Amino acid sequence: MKIITFGCRMNTFESAVMAEKLPEFADVVIVNTCAVTAEAERQGRQAIRRARREYPNATIVATGCAVQLNPQAYQDMPEVDRVLGNREKLQEALLKGTIPLAVDDIQDDLTLPIISHFEGRTRAFLQIQQGCDHHCTFCIVRLARGKNRGLSVSQIIEQARTFTQNGFNEIVLTGADIVSHPDGFCRVVRLLLEQVPEIKRLRFGSLDPAPLKDDFVELVKDFPQIMPYFHFSIQSGDDTVLHRMGRRHTRGEVLALIKALKKVRPNATFGADLITGFPGETDEQFQNTVDLVKRGNITHLHVFPYSERPGTAAIKLKPIVPVMERKKRAKILRDLGQDLTQKLYQKMQGKKVSLLVESDKKGWTENYLPVILTKKAEQGDIVTLTIKGYNENGLVG
Repeated sequence: MKIITFGCRMNTFESAVMAEKLPEFADVVIVNTCAVTAEAERQGRQAIRRARREYPNATIVATGCAVQLNPQAYQDMPEVDRVLGNREKLQEALLKGTIPLAVDDIQDDLTLPIISHFEGRTRAFLQIQQGCDHHCTFCIVRLARGKNRGLSVSQIIEQARTFTQNGFNEIVLTGADIVSHPDGFCRVVRLLLEQVPEIKRLRFGSLDPAPLKDDFVELVKDFPQIMPYFHFSIQSGDDTVLHRMGRRHTRGEVLALIKALKKVRPNATFGADLITGFPGETDEQFQNTVDLVKRGNITHLHVFPYSERPGTAAIKLKPIVPVMERKKRAKILRDLGQDLTQKLYQKMQGKKVSLLVESDKKGWTENYLPVILTKKAEQGDIVTLTIKGYNENGLVG
């Protein structure tokens, strides 16, 4: 059995669910696709074709968001034997069955099995929520993942306990829009940390900054188990572009949130999802995004040139920014992120850090900086060391 995973941490979690449901000896290759951009879809199809060449006798199963949106396109691929939707891939009977096509509505309540491990990983992803009720004009996720629904608090706690009992020192909460959990994101996290004190390190997946107010800052202040790295789904640093995108925050609110978090966790670092070349984005509006990144000292940048997605409102917006200009702007932001990261590395010299060991020679600090280890350490352990220097691969300690 082999599972090839594309896209977000939700897919990673769901691939782990499938891995526990299927026996290791099964002659099956599952390609868990992503649909966030046209490039992501292309890579998924490419992986399917490559899997057929490398495993000519295996059953090839296509699933994931790209499949959920356009199942017929994958059923028509000669390399594919079975097509499963995002809900169906988690149903053991369908996963182990022989039905060639099973893709249904994705609007059901969220129920997920308890899993025990992530093969080859030192941190465990815990999906607490699924779907989205917002209408960002560029985004296809709402169609691929359905409406907002959450895992119950009791299920979240049970899954977290299972992970800690199986030796995971770090848990990452993930979902399509985790801050919109129906039971209240801050309430869920507070209950989780109060009832599972064994959690040593807790991280969050991408966060929509719009609902994050004083209660979130207070939560971060109250629980040192929450790691001081916060990745926000910002998308743009210009208020006019944000309005056209259908986002619910302003650049000022993002900067205020960063300032408030830095006040309670001075060593916090920040990341952002950003889109360049959204329809109508002018040079001046793009420069506002550059300025936001600098003002917020946002070092970890996930930058995507705008990608037209059929079924979204943005596909009708004008004027269209040329593809090459989108890519040019993306490179400017990526280079800026690298420059800010190098400056952060310089400031880390001589400091003591707590590290989760990813392999015997690499790990990640609390504020999500990579460290190359000069001495061997056990994978999954948390160690304390002093930063001695840095290179193109990260800090050295």
